[in-house]
Amino acid sequence: MRMRPTLSWAPTEDLPPGTTDMEPIADAMSTGGVLVLSGAGISTESGIPDYRGEGGSLSRHTPMTYQDFTASTHARRRYWARSHLGWRTFGRARPNAGHRAVAAFGRHGLLSGVITQNVDGLHQAAGSDGVVELHGSLDRVVCLSCGTFSPRHELARRLEEANAGFEPVAAGINPDGDADLTDEQVGDFRVMPCTACGGILKPNVVFFGEAVPPRRVEHCRELVSEATSLLVLGSSLTVMSGLRFVRQAARAGKPVLIINRDPTRGDPHALTRVALPLGTALTTVADRLGLSVDGR
Repeated sequence: MRMRPTLSWAPTEDLPPGTTDMEPIADAMSTGGVLVLSGAGISTESGIPDYRGEGGSLSRHTPMTYQDFTASTHARRRYWARSHLGWRTFGRARPNAGHRAVAAFGRHGLLSGVITQNVDGLHQAAGSDGVVELHGSLDRVVCLSCGTFSPRHELARRLEEANAGFEPVAAGINPDGDADLTDEQVGDFRVMPCTACGGILKPNVVFFGEAVPPRRVEHCRELVSEATSLLVLGSSLTVMSGLRFVRQAARAGKPVLIINRDPTRGDPHALTRVALPLGTALTTVADRLGLSVDGR
């Protein structure tokens, strides 16, 4: 199934306002079997902006599409220059209270799984096990010709050596690890080829307009089928890659609960939407359940 390059969404119907009542979330968590689906909003408190919330990066930045990346040498140069600079900051991000709370729920056997739309690896850094990275991860790159995977830090070293003195000041960092740079700042940035075959390297992430691997989608569908309820954290559910799991859960009669400060495309299917910051909301749930969240 191909990920639709939908960049915006606006409610077409009256949706109930968000609440601050955490009881439905706490009740579902106390029952166990909760499947978490997280989006960019859970990482904002780690210094990584989301796409569509207030001040979201889409107000100033259009994410790279798979079609542009594969068709244009110029687009690849622009992407890798911006991504290389962004990686320096992105790679230093640390898990926040929301990530740590999710990990605590998992340690106490309350979760059936975690699916994340994020590519930052912060759930794993917080201690969550078995995280399904729906859109891949920035910590590896893949050759589009021979399929060889390699660590991102190796490419970062090669790019550093090939672009000595590349130190532009970015206007901001985006959820996909991209830094905001002008074409003038990108300049003649040198892109590195695959060391195995000389082919085009791409981060091991699903770009807008690219297909999520079918086996990964099917695995996520199985997780939804096995879960007692679905808890959406920090996602507007604008793109179908996440919304389809909400619709699947709703069709099966499983409670869908959402924590997101703004309305989401999944609200019509949800039992409740809590409009609170993720760190505050999830640590409140942990407190009510008597769980310790590391790092607090």
